[in-house]
Amino acid sequence: MCPNFTFGGGDTVKVLSGEDKGKTGRVIRVFPKKGLAIVEGVALVTKRVRKSQRYPQGGVVQVERPIPVCKLQLIDPSTGKPTRVGRRKEGDKWVRYAKKSGKVV
Repeated sequence: MCPNFTFGGGDTVKVLSGEDKGKTGRVIRVFPKKGLAIVEGVALVTKRVRKSQRYPQGGVVQVERPIPVCKLQLIDPSTGKPTRVGRRKEGDKWVRYAKKSGKVV
């Protein structure tokens, strides 16, 4: 499990290693206890499904599988480049900030 868990749903991230190295996508869902995240368009696997309300035709579909968060790096919205994330206290709240630009994420 990766020690620094700094992603949330909706963040744009870049994959650092593995089969999908270099791809970017939006975080759909995170699993903090397991240290995993599902990223849109990354780590696609084919899955066979039966007919249901969600899949009325059934057949073969492609779904994203979770990948470890230590293989992901946040994309800084202000610069568009990968950056590390820090936390600091502003007033009464803790906020995340990009270490390269120093701006709040």
